[in-house]
This record gives sequence, C-alpha cells and structure tokens, in this order.
Amino acid sequence: MPANLTFETLKTAVASGEIDTVIACICDMQGRLQGKRFHAQHFIDSAWEETHCCNYLLATDMEMVTVEGYEASSWRRGYGDYVMKPDLDTLRRIPWVDGTALVMCDVLDHHTHDPVPHAPRSVLKRQIDRAKAMGFDVMMATELEFFLFEQSYPDLFDAGYPIPTPMARYNVDYSLMGTARDEPIMRDIRNFLYGAGIPVECSKGEAECGQEEINAKYSHALDTADMHTLIKQGVKEIAQQHGASATFMAKYHTDKAGSSSHVHQSLWQDGANAFYDPEAEYGMSALMRHFLAGQLEFSRDISYFLAPYVNSYKRFCVGLFAPTKAVWSLDNRTAGYRICGEGTKGVRVECRIGGADLNPYLACAALLAAGLEGVVNKLDPGAPISGDLYHAEAPEVPKTLTEAAEALENSDFLKRTFGEEVVAHYVRAAQWEIEESQRVVTDWERQRGFERA
Repeated sequence: MPANLTFETLKTAVASGEIDTVIACICDMQGRLQGKRFHAQHFIDSAWEETHCCNYLLATDMEMVTVEGYEASSWRRGYGDYVMKPDLDTLRRIPWVDGTALVMCDVLDHHTHDPVPHAPRSVLKRQIDRAKAMGFDVMMATELEFFLFEQSYPDLFDAGYPIPTPMARYNVDYSLMGTARDEPIMRDIRNFLYGAGIPVECSKGEAECGQEEINAKYSHALDTADMHTLIKQGVKEIAQQHGASATFMAKYHTDKAGSSSHVHQSLWQDGANAFYDPEAEYGMSALMRHFLAGQLEFSRDISYFLAPYVNSYKRFCVGLFAPTKAVWSLDNRTAGYRICGEGTKGVRVECRIGGADLNPYLACAALLAAGLEGVVNKLDPGAPISGDLYHAEAPEVPKTLTEAAEALENSDFLKRTFGEEVVAHYVRAAQWEIEESQRVVTDWERQRGFERA
C-alpha cells in the first residue's frame, strides 16, 4: 500500500486549506523520527527539493548528547549540515494531527549530495540495491509489541519514572475482554495509521499485562522500515492524546515479558516468492535454505542491529518467548529463526531475535546482508531443530551488548558489505551505550547494598 499523497494532490489540499503543515523527517540511529514542520505552502514552493539538518542527528545518544568519538560528526569537524532530501513517494497524510502531511527524507552529504553511508535509510537501500543486482526484490514485515500505561509521559517523567500502571491488569494474550479497556486507544491507532497509508492488518493483546501487538501488511523492505518508524511515532502520539503512554522498550520491568519486533522476510522474482518450491522439503527452495543459512552463520555479527541497547539483552529470558538460541525450526516460537507458511506460497523466514527497540532500517539491512551472503556462498542451514530450544545445546544469542559490540567490531563480513566506516560508526554507538550504563547506580544496586554491603 503506497503512501497516500502525490505532490500534485498535496498542492490541491494546501490550496483548499485542508493541509497547512508538512513534516519532513529522517530516521536517527535510535530509530526515531527527527525533522522539521514546514508551513505547507513553503514546502511546495521550495522545501520539497531539499532542506538541511545538523549532522549531529546521526551521532547523538538517546538523550541527544553530542558523543565524542565519531569520525563523521564531531566538535573537531564543527558539526556541519546534512541535506534532507524528501522522498516524495513517502508523502502521506497524518490523520491523528489536524491539517498535517509527512514525508520521509534521505540523508545526503552537504557538499557532494551523495548518500550518507551510515544513515539508517542509506544502509538499507544499499542492501536492497545489492539484492536487486542479484535479481531479487526484498519483501519484509515487522511485528511490533508494546505496552500501554494509564499514566501520561509528563506524569511519569516528572515522577522519575516509577513503575507505571498497565492498562490491563492481567495477561491479555488474544483476550477480547482483557483488551477492551485498551480499545479506545487501539481503535484510534488502527484507523489513524490506516488513514496514513499504512495497511494495518490487526492488533491483539500480547502475553503480558497491558501488552499489545500491531501488524501491518507484508511489503517491500524500504516501505516496511518506513512504516515501522511511523507506527511507533503514531502509537506514542495517539496514546499521548488519550492521556496515556506507550513504551517500546525491550524490557521495561524485571518480572514482565519483553516486547519484540519479529522480522518476516522473503526474496521475490517476477512477482512470485522465490523462497517457495512446491517440490522441496517444507516448500523451502534452495535459495531460501541458503538465505536462512547466511542468517544463522552471521547471527552474532548482526546481533547489535537486532538488540542495540544494554536493556535489549534483558529480554532474552527462558520461558518468556524471546529466543536465546540462534537456530532454526519450523513452527516453534522458542527458535531464533522460525519458518512460517511451511509448504505454502507464503513460506518465509521469521527472525524472532529483535526487540521492539530496534532500528528497522538497520535490522532489516543486517538480516538482508547476512541472507544474501548465504546465497552468494551457497551455505546450508542443516536440519531444523525441534522441541524446547531454551534447553538445547545450540549457538546462543549474545548475552550482553558488550558481546554483541565485539562481534560487530570483528565482523569482516559486515565491514565488507556495510563498509568499514559504517561498522565503526555503530561500534562507537554501542561502546557509548555501554560506557553510560557502567557509570549509573541502579535501584537494584541501592536496594541490595545500601544496608547490607
């Protein structure tokens, strides 16, 4: 489903007064939308061609701190500009905000107008182009889980983020009664996102108090990543309009399940799923087996892009549906990689490792790069593993961000496919996250040691 505005229909809507604001935005390293709100007339007069932003937007942390140690952006380099180049194919209405449209932008070098290599959208586009050169279209979908809370964002912030109160008081997995309290918010989320040109299929309660999942239709990889960022933005803004809040943290509470972002993937040729072979075991073509094998082979290399924060690794708990083993299986939710649609034209790989805190452009790019590497080298995934994989002897998902950062830094495969400068950029992001976490005294430490240490 394409974005729902053309430049010509935007001009008409601006002339009639229906639209007065256009948001031009990029995706930062954390997967958040950053940008500007334009008066719509100025956008259609000139800003539709390009606008500018400070290059620190791709070199800050979650708190927007200007982190030292980046080659591309620093005090030494003077924090210059990037070009924000609107991709008019992404122009859409934003129905939850009156009179507003939005467009995604690519990030270009201010002087050369070449794509900035470490910009998340650039990273994914480069891997899509690689697949295209091999004759493939890339189809993906991301599922998103999150929690809804009764308190507003300002109330939680001002109180120092105490443990919030979930909308539902008990596990609401598939429960229609249990999610009824959420429905005024979730109905707005589904309808407003659909009105923004995002083909929402459904929402449902997930396996924890106050947890929800929302799914959008399978689409081309870049469109999927664009939709993912807009879904997160929309969910937060719409919850805020209801006086509530939502979090996409991988793990917000020690005793609660985490929130995931499973990524479904397949390669297509001539409008058909090239992963499907009706004569092959499980309907999996040789291409699909090679692709899956690449993801298994390089699972540790790409783990940072699926779990980018210290908190991300607290989601990998036995018995809470987050996988701890980088193995493949058929319809088995304890595997890191699950085959969905076995024996059908919809057969695909589902990566279950990523959390809801991932950057969709980087996660999709990393998974695609690993899969294509398997195709190029004709890797074999071996036989599927069945049973309770939590207790299987099998390769493990990294247990910490430190482990994942080391795997990223030492990955010759990613340096070759993403570029050494891109890998170095995100290694620095991981290192900073680790450094910041190591200096913080936590509630757990204080409660454990205040009297007894």
